[in-house]
Amino acid sequence: MNSVIHIALVDDEALFLEGISLLCSSVKHIHVSQTANDGLEFLNVLRETPKADLPDIALVDIQMKPMDGFELVEILKDEYPDLKIIILSSHYKSNVVGNMIKLGVSAFIPKNADKKLLITAIESVDQYGVYFTQKDHEMLSRYMQNKSKKSAFNQDEELSRRETEILELICHEYTNQEVADKLYLSKRTVEGHRQRMMEKIGAKNTVGLVVYAFANQIHPLSQKI
Repeated sequence: MNSVIHIALVDDEALFLEGISLLCSSVKHIHVSQTANDGLEFLNVLRETPKADLPDIALVDIQMKPMDGFELVEILKDEYPDLKIIILSSHYKSNVVGNMIKLGVSAFIPKNADKKLLITAIESVDQYGVYFTQKDHEMLSRYMQNKSKKSAFNQDEELSRRETEILELICHEYTNQEVADKLYLSKRTVEGHRQRMMEKIGAKNTVGLVVYAFANQIHPLSQKI
């Protein structure tokens, strides 16, 4: 986890932005570096921000105009692939959660979440790239029951035994170094396996790998990651 986690807030409700900013200001290792009232404004802010000053995580609302959260996430994943995204929304439904995670979102937190859950999600996403609650697991289970959802991934190539072992550890939130230590491999070897897995199955990031593991029963949704 970074010593200070720099986050951006994107929401069209001014009071909500102020509230989250105030909440985060009470946490020493979390700093709100950018805020925006809609997707277009946020993209303009990012394009004017030096690369070294880009946020680590963006907390994004879904319902915004003129650009909603779905469209914004697609653009962010294309233009800023290293930016991790947490969705903050009142629309906490299985199809929304499933679609957002398929796009590469790292976490989905309801707007009525308490401070502890929000901070935990930010810390987990910063350190591991993903955060799922038990409710997310249940919603993803329903989402994945529809086999057509699996078509987002390439099913033609099977993962090797070693790749499956590494993927299971990734689902348990182990870092590359921790996976390497556990399997007596070098960190570079683990990084190579991770990259090949993403290329094999068509995943864009760690979230995609985890969802693939869920979809193919490599890591059961009943377990907490």
